[in-house]
Amino acid sequence: MQTVAVIDYGMGNLHSVAKALEHVGAGKVLITSDADVIREADRVVFPGVGAIRDCMAEIRRLGFDSLVREVSQDRPFLGICVGMQALLDSSEENDGVDCIGLFPGEVKFFGKDLHEDGEHLKVPHMGWNEVRQTVDHPLWHDVPDLARFYFVHSYYIAAGNPGQVVGGGHYGVDFAAALADGSRFAVQFHPEKSHTHGLQLLQNFAAWDGRR
Repeated sequence: MQTVAVIDYGMGNLHSVAKALEHVGAGKVLITSDADVIREADRVVFPGVGAIRDCMAEIRRLGFDSLVREVSQDRPFLGICVGMQALLDSSEENDGVDCIGLFPGEVKFFGKDLHEDGEHLKVPHMGWNEVRQTVDHPLWHDVPDLARFYFVHSYYIAAGNPGQVVGGGHYGVDFAAALADGSRFAVQFHPEKSHTHGLQLLQNFAAWDGRR
C-alpha cells in the first residue's frame, strides 16, 4: 500500500485533508512532521492556512523549506492554499515575506477596494468559484472545465511563468488557481472542501505518476 505524507508544520487543516485522501482510497495517509517519514512517502501533500509570515517561520525552523524542495522533485507533490503560496518566490503579506521559490512569481493582496462591474467585492475571496483549465493535466481527469471549487484567501498568485499555470481563477483580477511543474502540482482552492470535484482531484493525485 502506498503512503501519503501530509506535512505538519502546525499551520493547516490537516485532518480534513487526511480524511478526504482516505475517503478516495489514497493509501496509508500519515500526518507527520518527521522528515524521515516524509522522505519515505510515495506522495506528499503540503497544506497550509493562516498568515504566510508565521507559516514560513515554522517551515524554516523545521527545515521544511529544503525538505519540500527535495521531496517534490521525484514524487507526486500537492500544495494546497497557503501551502501553494509558500511555494512562490515571495508574498506581499506581512510587509513582504520571502517564500520557498519553487515557482516563480509573487503572492499579491486583492486590495481593500476591489470592484467588478460596479460591484464591491469582499476580501477575503471566500466561497465557490470556477476554475478554468488552461492545460490538460492528469489531475483534471474527470473534472469538468469551469468546475467550481471552494476558496478562502485574501492574497492571490501572480505567476511568473505563464506556462506553469494549469488552472485560472477570477475575482476582480485574474489569478493562478493551479500551478504545475514536473511532479509538483499546487492549488489555491481547498479540494478537501470542494465536494465531488475536489475529491476527484484528490483521487487523481492518488493515482498520478508525477508526469504530465
